Amino acid sequence: MTTWIVLLRAVNVGGTGKIAMAPLREALAKSGFPDVRSYIASGNLVFTGPDDVEAVRAQLTAVITKAFGWCPDLILRTADEIADVETRNPFPDAAGNQLLVIFTDEAPSIDGIRHQADEQLAPGEREVFVHYPSGMGTSKMVVPAAKTGTGRNMNTVRKLAAMAADLA
Repeated sequence: MTTWIVLLRAVNVGGTGKIAMAPLREALAKSGFPDVRSYIASGNLVFTGPDDVEAVRAQLTAVITKAFGWCPDLILRTADEIADVETRNPFPDAAGNQLLVIFTDEAPSIDGIRHQADEQLAPGEREVFVHYPSGMGTSKMVVPAAKTGTGRNMNTVRKLAAMAADLA
């Protein structure tokens, strides 16, 4: 068994993609995923499951679609992979709420960035690190990788890594 972190893309943000976390945890638990935990309402789950990422993705997609009538894009990482994101953070001195990690399924590109001011970017293995020294709320920057990925601030990444370590 593997400890998994699943990041649901674009749920419970700005009034779109509503998926309540309690019914989601319940649906996954009933389908055979033990120890399902969620963190905040933005689609972060930690659980144990089979070792095969594609089997887990297929089962999650089926369960979520059955329970909610649709399924958002899913980004999966193991406990070790999510912990490694913090280790590879190229902006270790940045405040956790000013550092966004955009998770993708493939090696990302930082080509095509628009409206960049003082923000700093660095590609990772399957993520893009974005430091917003002036805060995320005022930024006008457009990161193309965000269209197919999903972002979490470093505070959330750290919390998910700790939750995953507790299950491992």
